[in-house]
Amino acid sequence: MTTASGRAPHTASHVYRAMRDVVQSMNDTLPGKFEITTKGIVHDMMAPVGPHELTTLHLRKRLEKVMPEDIVAHTGEPDVEDESAGIMRRPDVMVIALADMEVPGTFNPRTLVAAVEVVSRSNPENDWVAKTRDYPLIGIPVYAIFDPRTGEGAVFTDIHATPDGPRYAIRKDFVYGEDVTIADWTIPTDGLPRYQDERSAEAGV
Repeated sequence: MTTASGRAPHTASHVYRAMRDVVQSMNDTLPGKFEITTKGIVHDMMAPVGPHELTTLHLRKRLEKVMPEDIVAHTGEPDVEDESAGIMRRPDVMVIALADMEVPGTFNPRTLVAAVEVVSRSNPENDWVAKTRDYPLIGIPVYAIFDPRTGEGAVFTDIHATPDGPRYAIRKDFVYGEDVTIADWTIPTDGLPRYQDERSAEAGV
């Protein structure tokens, strides 16, 4: 993981757009995922296969099994972007209405019902620290984290004002095997893959 030099919260729009151009060019040529945060550019070296992607797949399928047809658990492009906040992110799973996907360019983060992240082995602080700061700032009402390192996670809700800006007021922790509620829908978490399972397989255990 690499992070560009920090910048003031109210960076000029042209500077943000220059960073955006850099991110888009790197996304086309280098592995991993590049995002713009309140602290600069973050590069997350995600493994293309394995527990991270399998967890994303399981969560998408489990959510769409219980959600109405006009709500989807979208994975992949485009990013969610709030230029005024200087933030461009791409959650692993975006719970969003089909109607709100019919837009040119990036998604408005305030149209998301929820964002779901699977913690990266290479940069867990990006999910547990940076995104808990950025997501309420751009108005994503529910943020769920699944951590294959530990078999645990948390759901953050209820954005409220603080001296440091909008923050989530409620955090509900869970362990794999428990049911977890994301927005209006409850899904099981049993059978989700773990990073330690990957290491054991490589060791022949």
